[in-house]
Amino acid sequence: MILLLDLCFREGSLSFPEFVSPIRRIVEKSGGEAETIHYSDLDSLPTGISGIILCGTALKDNSYLEHPDRFCWLERSRIPVLGICAGMQVLARLLGGEVVRAPEIGMTEVKVTQKDVVLGDERIFPAYELHNFGVTLPPGCTELAGSGCCIQAFLSRERPWWGVMFHPEVRNEWVVERFVGVSLSGPAD
Repeated sequence: MILLLDLCFREGSLSFPEFVSPIRRIVEKSGGEAETIHYSDLDSLPTGISGIILCGTALKDNSYLEHPDRFCWLERSRIPVLGICAGMQVLARLLGGEVVRAPEIGMTEVKVTQKDVVLGDERIFPAYELHNFGVTLPPGCTELAGSGCCIQAFLSRERPWWGVMFHPEVRNEWVVERFVGVSLSGPAD
């Protein structure tokens, strides 16, 4: 089971169909089952979860940054986690990085600089961006990809946590598919 964490400003917001539903469709298409929970409704990891995806939000929806205590339970988990845009910002903060202004809207070129199981080989690919903020590289993490604007992907060296700033649900579904494959190949928490 893959847990999809909805980071939108409130449960059932109009952003849900744009940022959470497409991720659920990709997970299910990849052979995984998905459970969706709003971040404000969770204070511990449910049982039977093999992976967690922190979904993105609308451009001006940054309310998740006002509630860092809502994600403390995540620090105890050792299962794979993928943070997408807003989710990457949450992971960066938990790992000691900072959220910094770095606006991007539209298509950009993402350069993969480190071969990785989720991002694949070193290369450049087009990706969709929709964010006002990027992140600094947290201590203990490796930058996997970047653009002319900001860090586009990192991986923690201490736990299987990936962050991507672009929105793979728009034109790079393979990122979510590979993450689901990694998650389903290991033991559930």
